[in-house]
Amino acid sequence: MSEILTIADLKDLARRRVPKMFFDYADSGAWTESTYRANEEDFSKIKFRQRVLVDMSNRSLESTMIGEKVSMPVALAPTGLTGMQHADGEMLAAQAAEAFGVPFTLSTMSICSIEDVASVTKKPFWFQLYVLRDKDFVLNLIDRAKAAKCSALVLTLDLQILGQRHKDIRNGLSAPPKMTLANIVDLALKPRWCLGIAGTKRRTFRNIVGHAKGVGDVSSLSSWTTEQFDPQLSWKDVAWIKERWGGKLILKGILDKEDALMAAETGADAIVVSNHGGRQLDGAASSISVLEEIADAVGDRIEVHVDGGIRSGQDVLKALCLGAKGTYIGRPFLYGLGAMGKDGVTKALEIIRKEMDITLALCGKRLVTDMGKDQLRR
Repeated sequence: MSEILTIADLKDLARRRVPKMFFDYADSGAWTESTYRANEEDFSKIKFRQRVLVDMSNRSLESTMIGEKVSMPVALAPTGLTGMQHADGEMLAAQAAEAFGVPFTLSTMSICSIEDVASVTKKPFWFQLYVLRDKDFVLNLIDRAKAAKCSALVLTLDLQILGQRHKDIRNGLSAPPKMTLANIVDLALKPRWCLGIAGTKRRTFRNIVGHAKGVGDVSSLSSWTTEQFDPQLSWKDVAWIKERWGGKLILKGILDKEDALMAAETGADAIVVSNHGGRQLDGAASSISVLEEIADAVGDRIEVHVDGGIRSGQDVLKALCLGAKGTYIGRPFLYGLGAMGKDGVTKALEIIRKEMDITLALCGKRLVTDMGKDQLRR
């Protein structure tokens, strides 16, 4: 643990411990992966102003996201197949987030179900919703999230049609993995992962299996999404989802100022500036490159969050300086989970917290909520 100093260190360890198809699922983008790379690379272009001889004592990273107190403005993003990075992955990640004082967001396409996560947590978590063709199933998902006392619904807007991710096709992605010769050889080299999966009953999409009509067993992510994701999803759907949910609503997948202005009219509590981690429209702008324009346009009307490319505490602070009130990490916590389970998720959060704290001080600020555009070199 003492040798793990960065998110990249966790990534290297996860690569060694997680089966190739699941590591690649987490660590890939659509087509050429240009947007996936830009999400990370564009953060490096943003520079801080170093300040000296200021009082750096009594620093605090505490803030709020949609009115909820957080130990730092970082949430765990909704990620599919999290329970294939490590056995019972969503449950472990939710517990780590709860102990750390940051939100955890459960994906519709999770391995552990809403009920599974609720059974091992004490504080409300967030639930991410995909709108599928089977509206009765969608309504049931919303009601299950309400029954589990989830405190926010995160409605993903940018997955009406699934972007093509070459690695998933080449690897024959499925949950659980199909017993092909290549997979058998790969799994034989991952004994820690195999023992964990052998010891749990959670090996497929438990939010779906046994809940969706006619679905008794779901083995392929691609076949399910091809059949069920709704290409007709439109702004009018936000209204009935908001009414059915009745609680705090976050709209995820905004990457254009015009869409942000329309989102602000819906009455939602927050938007997430996001390109789905570069996994949808390859060639789209990075999230951080459009954040300032969107925050300037709607930040006084709706809370603005950002997702995509965050790999350090410095990235979090750069996003806050450009107008975000909250940030989401997906791959960093997945790397930690794949590397060391619950302890790895905690380690990822600790790395980001330490980087935020030191950078905050060296920028001459004591409160993370005071970070703004004047802390950047323009």
